[in-house]
Amino acid sequence: MTKLHACLLGAAFACGVVAAADAQGRRAADHYLPSRPENIAWGWYPIETKPVLTIKSGETVRIDTLAGQGSTQDEEPGAYLQSLGGNPRDLLQDVRDYWASRGARPREGRTGHVLTGPIAIAGAMPGDMLEIEILDLAVRVPYGINSTSLAGGVLGTGYPGMRPGDRPLDMPAQMQHLIRTGPIDGRDVAVLSDSIHVPLAPFMGIMAVAPENPTVGQPGVTIAGVQSTRPPGPFGGNLDFRALKAGATLYLPVFHPGALFYTGDPHGAQGDGEVSGNALEQSVTGVFRFVVHKGKRLTAPRAENETHYIVMGIDVDLDRAMRLAVVEAVKFLVEEKGLTPAKALSLSSIAVDFHVAEAVDLTQVVAGKIPKNIFIR
Repeated sequence: MTKLHACLLGAAFACGVVAAADAQGRRAADHYLPSRPENIAWGWYPIETKPVLTIKSGETVRIDTLAGQGSTQDEEPGAYLQSLGGNPRDLLQDVRDYWASRGARPREGRTGHVLTGPIAIAGAMPGDMLEIEILDLAVRVPYGINSTSLAGGVLGTGYPGMRPGDRPLDMPAQMQHLIRTGPIDGRDVAVLSDSIHVPLAPFMGIMAVAPENPTVGQPGVTIAGVQSTRPPGPFGGNLDFRALKAGATLYLPVFHPGALFYTGDPHGAQGDGEVSGNALEQSVTGVFRFVVHKGKRLTAPRAENETHYIVMGIDVDLDRAMRLAVVEAVKFLVEEKGLTPAKALSLSSIAVDFHVAEAVDLTQVVAGKIPKNIFIR
């Protein structure tokens, strides 16, 4: 999918239409969806639930999201934040209210992800494609939390790359790190120490449509019809791909009427791989435009930004994910650029960068980045 194609199909943002700002200087939107308890799913993608918002194709939505860390633990949020050295006054009221509502959610809590949604896009049907333009992303609080553990991420004993005899790192078994964020010298940064400032680059770890048919045995499915939010898949989900920041566009296949879009697992910053098992978990507000493309079938998520077209390979095996990413690159170049499969594979080898987007969520994601500047016309 190219922006030119999107423009021809009626995507206003792709054609250069930019939303105005509101009185607070924030990007305006057609709709607003707050992260109130009634608008939240915890740890899975409900398929049959009534949409919390229904919009038209081409409309924009401002969506509030909550970080799972600080919202889903057993300890009261204010006490939890204070135990990490934070100030309870920084807590969002949404966090307090959501935490208090957990007792009424017996089927939820299958992972630590908190999702806002679902949003139905009128006219979206199975076999269509949903375009999600990421217009704006902003952190909501002046801190984020990152956890490190010898039981999680790529260092955990359950990670496929772990072999008998591998020595663990010499560090405490589990630590939670509260990291302050804010503007310093004109940059928004996460302050790890006086000498280490990481630029903030907020994005949503999860952007998903309701999955097609969660069946026991599929990654993250232990109960029929209940897809855990941990593994990403054809529906998108927990891609944890930091390139999906403001200015990027994500394309997902539609499996159910209305598409049923969810987003959450917000991050303030992350490196490719998300190697500890989580990023800088930080509540974020985003503005998105949703466009339905009738009859445009996808087999895997695609994306693009100003400089690259992006394809993805997703599998429980990293080598298999790499192979699938190459297959998707070839498919894109054949469908969108008119190359023969042989030429597309050749171009994939000499011009396309493949790298690990995330490696810690059962299924792993390899992204293939196709530079736009190689195409003269």
